[in-house]
Amino acid sequence: MIGRVEVFEPYAGGLKDIETFAHIYLLYYFNKAGEIILIRQPFLDDELHGISATRHPSRPNGIGMSIVKLKKRKDNILEVQGIDVLHMTPLLDIKPYIARFDRIEMVSEGWLVNKRWRPKVEGRE
Repeated sequence: MIGRVEVFEPYAGGLKDIETFAHIYLLYYFNKAGEIILIRQPFLDDELHGISATRHPSRPNGIGMSIVKLKKRKDNILEVQGIDVLHMTPLLDIKPYIARFDRIEMVSEGWLVNKRWRPKVEGRE
């Protein structure tokens, strides 16, 4: 999914050199997430899991994070690929993805191991 990230003009100076990175972290506030439910059934599983073991947006702190490919920057607008937030979701921060610091080898994917992608089922969280 291609999207646009608009940074308010007073903060546009902070984007200097961001276009030199291939990927960036976007931290945002889930302003339309709904009721906080601490144990829920995520869309990739039929079992219940704690909210901190899922990426569901209805979280106690409402903070979301995505890593996106930075396609280009024009002034205070970033064109990104792989964005997964709703239109007008408030952006909290942008940070560069730096593989030498951020890439972690030999990780466990927890309960997601051997789970296949499946489309969201109507009526399910």
